[in-house]
Formats: sequence, C-alpha cells, structure tokens
Amino acid sequence: MEWFSAENVIAVLTAVLGVLASIAALWYERRVPRRKRLGYRVQMDTPIGSNVQDGARANVRLGLFGEGPGVDLSDATLVLLRIENDGPQSVGDNDYTGRPPHGLTVEFTGRVIRGVAVTQPGDADHLMEYFTPDAGMRREDGKLHLPRIPLNTGEHFKLLFLLTGGPVGSPVRVTGGLLDGEVRPNTAIPADDKPPLFSRTARLITVLLTVCVITLAGLVVGDDTRPPIGCATGSLTLVGSTAFAPVAQEAARKYEKDCPGSEVTVDTRGSTTGIRALAEAGARDRSGAPAVIALSDGPKPGRGYEALRGNRVAVSVFAMVVNDRVRLRGLTTAQVRRVYRGEVRRWSELGGPDLPIALVSRNTNSGTREVFQRRVLGGYEPAPSSVDCREKADPSARVLRCEVDSTAQVMATVAQVPGALGYSEVRSGQDVPGVRRLALDGREPSVDDTAESGYPYREIEYAYTYGRPPADSLASSFLHYLLRGPGQEVIRTHGHTPCASPDAYPLCT
Repeated sequence: MEWFSAENVIAVLTAVLGVLASIAALWYERRVPRRKRLGYRVQMDTPIGSNVQDGARANVRLGLFGEGPGVDLSDATLVLLRIENDGPQSVGDNDYTGRPPHGLTVEFTGRVIRGVAVTQPGDADHLMEYFTPDAGMRREDGKLHLPRIPLNTGEHFKLLFLLTGGPVGSPVRVTGGLLDGEVRPNTAIPADDKPPLFSRTARLITVLLTVCVITLAGLVVGDDTRPPIGCATGSLTLVGSTAFAPVAQEAARKYEKDCPGSEVTVDTRGSTTGIRALAEAGARDRSGAPAVIALSDGPKPGRGYEALRGNRVAVSVFAMVVNDRVRLRGLTTAQVRRVYRGEVRRWSELGGPDLPIALVSRNTNSGTREVFQRRVLGGYEPAPSSVDCREKADPSARVLRCEVDSTAQVMATVAQVPGALGYSEVRSGQDVPGVRRLALDGREPSVDDTAESGYPYREIEYAYTYGRPPADSLASSFLHYLLRGPGQEVIRTHGHTPCASPDAYPLCT
C-alpha cells in the first residue's frame, strides 16, 4: 500500500481541516461574546391621499379616515415598520443606553406623524403594556419615541403610521443605543421571514466543515484502486443452477473488478449437474478443497454427497409461465396437477382459448424442476413425449411434454409455441415478449411478501463447497462476498432476497 500517495495526503489534510473547523465552531459559539442587535425594516410605504408625489400612483380613499377641519390628508401615506431582535441574545430594558424611560426613536424625514397603531405576535401580548404614554411612548411631528421594550431572540413588533407632508420613500430611521450592541436596518431578510438561528461566522464555519466532509467522502468513494479487505487471488469456478446464473455472473464480474488478480468462471448447467461436478472435483483434488462452488435450487440430494457443505444464500421465487395467447390470470395447484396427469389437455377446459396444452419442462438435472415437483406438483413429472414441443413423438402419451436444458430455453420455447406452459425463476419470466406469468392459488409470484402470502413455488438457493474451504482461499472470500458483502445487493437486483436480510429470515431458517 502506498501510504504517501497524493490522494492519501489530501484525504488526511481534509480530515484534519474538518476536525479543526468543528473545534473552531464550538469554541466560537461558546466562548466568543456576541453582540446584541435590534433590526428594523419598512414593510410597507404607500400613498393613500389624492395628491400623490414623485410619480406614485394615484388612489381613491372612501370612508377610511375622517378628515376634520384643518386636517388635510391629500398627501397622506401609510408606513408599516417592523422592529425585531435579529441577534443571538435577548435584549432587556436595562440594555438600552438612553435616559429612562427612553429606548428607541423612529424618525421620518419630511413627514409628520398623524397617528400610529401597534401590533405584535400572538405569543407576545405582554409587550402591549409598554406602548403607553405612561411607559414613555410619545410623538412629536416626525418622531416617535419608544420606551425600553424587552425582546427575546426572534421576537418583534410592528408599527403602522399615518403620515402627511412627504412623498413615499422618504427616509425612515430608527435610532437608539444598546449596551454591547447596535440598532441597524435589516435588509438581508425578506418581509416576514425569521432571522437566522446561527451567526454568520458560525454558518461560514459549518459550510467549510461540510465541504471538507464531502471532499473526503469523494476521495474515499472515488478511490477504487485499492482492493477491499478479504480479497483473494487465483481461480474459481461456479457451477450449478441456471436460474441463479444471472446473479453468479454479475457477482463474478464485480468481484473480479474489486479484487484484481482473481478469476471467477461461471459454468451453470443445472443444480444436480453442479452438485455432481463439485463432488467429482473434491474426489480428484488432493488438498480436499477444490476451487469450485456449486449453486443449487434447494438442498442437495440426501445420499452420496456427505462431504458437501451448504450455505443458505437467498430465497428464490419461481413462477408458472404461459404463452401470451392464453389469457388466463392464474391456476390453482389442483389444476396444475390435473394438467400434468393428462386429465386436462386443452386450455378451453380451464376457461382459456381452444388451444392444446404443451408442457415445456427442464431436464432431470434442473433444480428448478426439483422445486416445482416438490412444491407444486407433489410428485414427478410424466415422461417426455415430444422433441419440438409441438407434436407428440409418442401418439399414445396422455400429455404433450418436452424437455430443455436451461431457463432461457424454457422462456424461448413458451414464447414460440401457442398454448405452451412452463416454469422459471420469477425474474426470468418478467418482460419477455410472448410470455405471461401466472398466479398460483390466487397468489402472485413476488419476492416482496413471500413469507406473508404463503406463495408455494419458492425455494432457498444454496452455495455448496467441498468441505470447509481454507480461510485465505478464493472460494471462502467469494462466499463471504456473496453472503455478507456487496453480493447481497447483486442478489436483490436480480429479484431474490438474501438470507442475511430480516425479510428472508423466517424462510431461510
């Protein structure tokens, strides 16, 4: 391993910078004194008189204000002013620097205050007692003197002014002093948004820390040159189930990519063939640990293979598949058994089209066939009576039935032969032109709720080795990759449920 590579140096420096940024943020928020702050902003400044100035739009007022003798509101304006504590600390009445009871002063340049109304949030009714002449609130011409109003962080109040004498947009200023603080215009926050929870410095430090973490994560995720822990080199052969072959092929490619120096070959010809090949390889290998793993739909035969050690890999769901011209949604287990006994020979007898039933089956080496016979048929399939799955080679046979070597051949034959019926792993029977999946006993074939629904056509996928492979061997490493490592995601991608997941636990045990 090259410890002093450029990527490692950058990753270490980024991590150190992130830690320092975290410490700095904590120290700043807890140790650095932060200033008290009151902000103000004009939320409305609009004319309501008929004699508008500076190009403002004329308006009509009806019954809004009673204009008595000597009161001219032709140039009147309404101003809504919001005063808020937008700082990190509360402001009390003792924090104001003006002479008691004076706190703040609102000044309107060129305009005269004719009236003022105070509003406040519903949870701050206690503030209203401060807005009285006795408390220090008074107005003179263009100024309004406010008393010392305490505000917690985030609290605010609003003042609605009726003004005359000046145009819309004339300067509005709030003056006053705070101990260890300031009063200033607040232009950074839109109309009724709340002030930020953290200070600007704390936010900048947080952004810096986030950038450091993202950069470090990018370096870790993007660096695919270093093999993961547990990789092994050498050669390994996967044999057995054709239904599980897509999982084996993708897992083999990914393992070879993650672990340079390894070579994983997939040669699947059926579960029984794979079990037999593993047993023969073990008998020939002097070390007693051949680099072969056999994948099987269901457990191995009970006799003759005592040296083989099984590992539960996943729960696989299988399905009955039918030619697309047979527009049935499903069959019952009893109906399937009658078809395979030859008691039902045409689909019209089951409510389907007037087509002969042609059974497309796997050969005797197939684990999928073994599962079908055990879980659905409750017995053995009849002998084959056809070579091409279209015509009987033996006219006296009660059932038209042919055998093929793989799941892919089952799907191709069912798609080509009108009235054909077969079986396959559930994902293989999905989105194949000319083929439809059938429900069994009213239950749809699905990997999501197999345990709860009681769908019958399912089985555990096993990975067999000859004895226990050495811990440092490629066989042991690949098994761990498949059972507990990234191979679990490959298993899920192909429509199986890993036995290591909680969903499959009731079935795998």
